[in-house]
Amino acid sequence: MGWEICGRNVRVGRYELDLVAIDGKTAVIVEVRTRGLTAWTTAIGSIDAGKRERMRSAANRIWRDWFRRRSDVDHLRFDVAAVRYDANGAPTIEHIRAAFA
Repeated sequence: MGWEICGRNVRVGRYELDLVAIDGKTAVIVEVRTRGLTAWTTAIGSIDAGKRERMRSAANRIWRDWFRRRSDVDHLRFDVAAVRYDANGAPTIEHIRAAFA
């Protein structure tokens, strides 16, 4: 997608962010969730309020430490990459931009 990948599986204290990237002037935190056919919830549905709060906390530190002084990055977005496997094991990936604030 032309993004600059800044980090994969980034440890921020006791938290981990799956993907940190830059899309134009936007820093993007991407949570990757995988679900099979028998899952009780969708990939996006599995990101509860507690997970969103932990991601926000980690993103605040990433912003402060990585992006705050960069003039080419002016805001932050949370995306989700939802991976679902069909009966044959083939993956389908849905990219949800600005999945939450």
